[in-house]
Amino acid sequence: MSDLSETPDFSELASLIQKRRTRVARLVNTELIDLYWEIGKTLSRKIEDSGWGKSTISELADYLKTRQPSLQGFSASNLWRMRQFYETYRGHEILAPLVRELPWSSNLIIMARSQVEEEREFYLRLAVQEKWSRRTLKRQIDTALFERKILTPAKLAPMVREIHPQAEHSFKDAYLVDFLGLPQNHSEADLHQGIIANLRNFLIELGRDFCFVGSEHPLQVGNQDFAVDLLFFHRELNCLVAIELKVTAFDPSHLGQLNFYLEALDRDIRKPHENPSIGILLCASKDDEVVEYALSRSLSPALVAEYQTKLPDKALLQAKLHEFLDLEVRGEK
Repeated sequence: MSDLSETPDFSELASLIQKRRTRVARLVNTELIDLYWEIGKTLSRKIEDSGWGKSTISELADYLKTRQPSLQGFSASNLWRMRQFYETYRGHEILAPLVRELPWSSNLIIMARSQVEEEREFYLRLAVQEKWSRRTLKRQIDTALFERKILTPAKLAPMVREIHPQAEHSFKDAYLVDFLGLPQNHSEADLHQGIIANLRNFLIELGRDFCFVGSEHPLQVGNQDFAVDLLFFHRELNCLVAIELKVTAFDPSHLGQLNFYLEALDRDIRKPHENPSIGILLCASKDDEVVEYALSRSLSPALVAEYQTKLPDKALLQAKLHEFLDLEVRGEK
């Protein structure tokens, strides 16, 4: 008889089941997207060659509903979306594989709410890489992530670019923390505690590959004790990321404290296989010209960003982006 005092280890089987279920779900989704693609392709051809119109598509929807009542999702409006889906991405060898990795609902959101091809590609890539849920995808579009990334790239010290060439894609110029519900006259303690209480949302806002290490992470230098406000590890960059919080406008003197912390992290905390640490000064506001001057000769791998407590004016950002893209197009001619 088996020893009843020992608890059987079921973790291997549970892991196997979960992996296979995930794989099956991906395969089912790919087949579904392929089906919608083929339907859209057929409808596009019929509309162009045979003059199918709204009434014909409505008749098709009624036909499918009558002949296959168990089938869902083939209303006239959805059939038109499938045609739009195909016509939006046909001929795009780079984007076509990406749409097959996302659920239909996410594809519809990107297709309906993106203004230009570059924006569609931006959200497709990030949604696949970050494995965003439908809710997170909608939030990122609502907060004008694409416009902000294009118009205001991250402000990095030259040393960051030298040590981590790919770092520009991992950081932002501004981080939206509207989910903290901060009062107008909040303190650093309010900001700090709010982030810890809403850590999951803050990690989503930071982006892919950030792992939380600790809050007020202790550092001892000589006989004195210090603490980093927030400490993270970035898997892709393979380095520690220290975040110092300031509820005031950026001041160049802030860099001295951050540089000190980065030196202590690299000397005493960083492991031999890890890259040099990066620091983020997260301020309530910043003057970009002051930031550029402060970082231009800095030998420290740091960047300056601001946190925003309210949604940006997306319409204004979109207008600025269109102006920016128009200037780029003119410059290429």
